[in-house]
Amino acid sequence: MISVNNLSLQFGKRTLFDDVNLKFVNGNCYGVIGANGAGKSTFLKILTGDQDPTKGRVELEPGKRMAVLSQNHHEFDEYQVLQTVIMGHKRLFEIMIQKDALYAKEDFSDADGMLASELEGEFADLEGWNAETDAASLLSNLGIEEAKHGMLMKDLASDIKVRVLLAQALFGNPDVLILDEPTNDLDLKTISWLEDFLLDFKNTVIVVSHDRHFLDTVCTHICDIDYSKINLYTGNYSFWYQSSQLATRQRSDKNKKAEEKKKELLDFIARFSANASKSKQATSRRKMLDKLDLDEIQPSSRRYPGINFFSEREAGNQILTVSNLSKTTDEGEILFKDLNFTLNKGDKLAIISRNAVAITAFFEILNKNIQPDAGEMTFGTTITTAYLPNDNTQFFDYDMPLMDWLRQYAQTDEEKEEVNIRGFLGRMLFSGEEAFKSAKVLSGGEKVRCMLSKMMFLKANLLMMDEPTNHLDLESITALNNGMVEFGGTIIFTSHDHELVNTVANRIIEITPTGFIDKMMPYDDYLKDEKIAQLQEELYA
Repeated sequence: MISVNNLSLQFGKRTLFDDVNLKFVNGNCYGVIGANGAGKSTFLKILTGDQDPTKGRVELEPGKRMAVLSQNHHEFDEYQVLQTVIMGHKRLFEIMIQKDALYAKEDFSDADGMLASELEGEFADLEGWNAETDAASLLSNLGIEEAKHGMLMKDLASDIKVRVLLAQALFGNPDVLILDEPTNDLDLKTISWLEDFLLDFKNTVIVVSHDRHFLDTVCTHICDIDYSKINLYTGNYSFWYQSSQLATRQRSDKNKKAEEKKKELLDFIARFSANASKSKQATSRRKMLDKLDLDEIQPSSRRYPGINFFSEREAGNQILTVSNLSKTTDEGEILFKDLNFTLNKGDKLAIISRNAVAITAFFEILNKNIQPDAGEMTFGTTITTAYLPNDNTQFFDYDMPLMDWLRQYAQTDEEKEEVNIRGFLGRMLFSGEEAFKSAKVLSGGEKVRCMLSKMMFLKANLLMMDEPTNHLDLESITALNNGMVEFGGTIIFTSHDHELVNTVANRIIEITPTGFIDKMMPYDDYLKDEKIAQLQEELYA
């Protein structure tokens, strides 16, 4: 167990959190959430001892071991991959070094023999004889082939290095596991393996993540940083989000009686519990909702951007036809070939692939930014398009006030008026003086919100989005997700956000170097289909 007592943190006059008292116990997984800048990663640093609080203390139960997902990707550059993983258990690695040094001595004494005996006993107690096998198994499960296990960390690609550091944190069954954005750079298969690992993990997990599906799958509790406090709630992220929205609506409904509000809350909990019982996380240690205190449910201070897409022109029946489309890189790698499909009115099509470069090339071809090697695509005469590219750098590579940046995409004189531009920016969380900041100095998340604003202003009936959730916080991702679901037009998109794909897409096309799969079905059904899995193996072989 790890406890937080009377914790406060201030930076100058700004208070991140004050008088925090929490206990994290075995068998639970705690998701730490909060708006950008609320202090999620800082809180984890306090728990690990890398950041001192202004006051208060963190206490780890005596004799317990904490493991942390390292954020320093160069710390272990001079070590071999397998060694780096084992270093996750510091005491075990120290014993291994001490043993090697003792046995290498030419003048091995009786005292050395006594020490070696003690070290061997402790080594056995820590299951040191299985260390290399266990480390290798973790690496393989995280998609790192055996040929890389003996390489130096500095020789690995950045995405592989992140996986090794994750294996390091998971190694040796730590009592407390602290993970900051563990799903970054992981593919769907590896994320699923990590979810299963954490579901079976018997100790304490504390995690920060922007992946809602991951939080929903693994979390038993949510730690919400809000109002300069950290409040602990039972349930996963979706339960927290939906219950906080319900509490906000109830607070504004002054005419509803207390008994009616309580019944509404109880009905909500019953519905959520029924759905949760069918989910992947329905294990005995996660059946917490029956014990929920209704007073736990509180409104949130979160601000969600207003993302609503509308079409100015109704699309006809002919949307898009793709015929024999092929693309190869300059190095000769086949990204996709002979791609054929007809996009139907109302389709919300998710494009997936094991190669992100192939997906981006496909979107760039659709938007006529690059040329295909062969094939063609034809848009219907009534189709108007709006595109959110994976790389939006070119749109912000000049100094221009945000007001003027957005004004250039307004369709009417009325929209170009300052009061309307400022109101729109306010809905997108650029309020007050932020509306006049330079487009050149925006953060990654702010740039994506601006690109979404541009798309809304264009009022297109066909939206195209290449990884639209990149750089966005949970609030913006949720608002985008809702906007895509509610949009009455047609969408082609790709995303690593499992929840977004599963709730938006009604059609999946997977592109591979040797062919493609085209299915009208939700994403979760696609992933579970055994025939599709067999076809994938054939196409990627």
